[in-house]
Amino acid sequence: MAETDREANRFSARASRYARVGANVGGVAARMAGARLFGKEGTTNAAALAQALGGLKGPIMKVAQLLATVPDLLPPEYAAELQKLQADAPPMGAAFVKRRMMAELGSDWRTRFADFDLKPAAAASLGQVHRATSLDGVPLACKLQYPDMQSAVEADLKQLQVAFALHRRMNSWLDTREIAKEIGARVREELDYEREAKHAGLYGAVLKDIDAVRVPAIHSDLSTKRLLTLGWLDGARILSFADSPVEVRNRIAQAMFKAWWHPFSRAAVIHGDPHLGNYTVFSEGSEPGGINLLDYGCVRIFHPRFVGGVVDLYRGLLTQDEARIVHAYEVWGFKDLDREKIEILNIWARFIYGPLLEDRTRTVADGVKPGEYGRRQAFQVHQALKERGPVTIPQEFVFMDRAAVGLGAVFLHLRSELNYHRLFEAEIENFSLDTLAARQVEALGAAGLPQPH
Repeated sequence: MAETDREANRFSARASRYARVGANVGGVAARMAGARLFGKEGTTNAAALAQALGGLKGPIMKVAQLLATVPDLLPPEYAAELQKLQADAPPMGAAFVKRRMMAELGSDWRTRFADFDLKPAAAASLGQVHRATSLDGVPLACKLQYPDMQSAVEADLKQLQVAFALHRRMNSWLDTREIAKEIGARVREELDYEREAKHAGLYGAVLKDIDAVRVPAIHSDLSTKRLLTLGWLDGARILSFADSPVEVRNRIAQAMFKAWWHPFSRAAVIHGDPHLGNYTVFSEGSEPGGINLLDYGCVRIFHPRFVGGVVDLYRGLLTQDEARIVHAYEVWGFKDLDREKIEILNIWARFIYGPLLEDRTRTVADGVKPGEYGRRQAFQVHQALKERGPVTIPQEFVFMDRAAVGLGAVFLHLRSELNYHRLFEAEIENFSLDTLAARQVEALGAAGLPQPH
């Protein structure tokens, strides 16, 4: 096919996506605005929005689920409906899978596997996973991207900008432009499976000495920009352990804590999507041994100074050092701070850091359901900023905050009881920016990833 024809097809697909997403989201957005104007906002419009997005599948669902995890960015009834969305796009049929595999690995692609299951083991918003076996008998997980996802992503992100613009008009207390920018950058990165392979390599290196966390091996010879082949890791769903003895739940929770905070403190990198489908629990004999980290699309690499801000805010809250707290916010990129805004930000900070500040064994939050984690504190911030705002959320802060909230929800699902203070102190022991910067240079260089600006 000529390049002009391919470009025309891409433009046509994008235009079609614009029309479908715009019609669905725009119609519901108009109803939302009208309902708010007349004080009748409720579950009917929320269900309509979820149905509109769920019917479209693709990247817009990923964005919708992400928005639902940011406390109080959406009204509770909207967040509750969006969290019900399943990130399961209609799977590609066998004939379509064969064509896609041929496009990625060539006409002889089938000879490069001992076995390849044409029926997907899992289907998600951007692609689907197939079980396979290498020629030397190694179990594999092959993630194959759906066709024309780049056009779909650009169309959906355009509508996200429209939705955020509507949010800014209806909620002037929060400037969402940096949030939209960060979401766009991360979702676009998720299209690049070569980059995701490098992320997996980075995590494999950083966690190589952590027995409680397993990272799949990369099979570069069977991977492309839109096909990612990793080793298959057997494991059980985390919720299957929700009623296990507390020592089992604590072991899994401790592994989760290590999986998120160890790479952050050693390489300034964090997994920005602590979704229950992104990890499973492996067993050693008859007992759960730890967690498998399965997906590396939504990974955020920070400048070391951002990690320094996290440590400074923790220590500032611990010692009630106001100057250190303010310095941390400024390092993160919050601007135009005054005493009132600092106190408002501290409401959220004391909530996020709360389990880390108390040197005792405790739950992450008593009497709170996983879907409600952070919602009360976010509402307090929301109300305060209505009076004193607006505030712009720095771009780097978005996925760090999302990871913290998502991880807290996992601990609530497990009802774990840990000394989070001592676990965190172990991760930042002898912390220094120079040491972190040197470690990051080495880790990113080995994985073939660029240094953050």
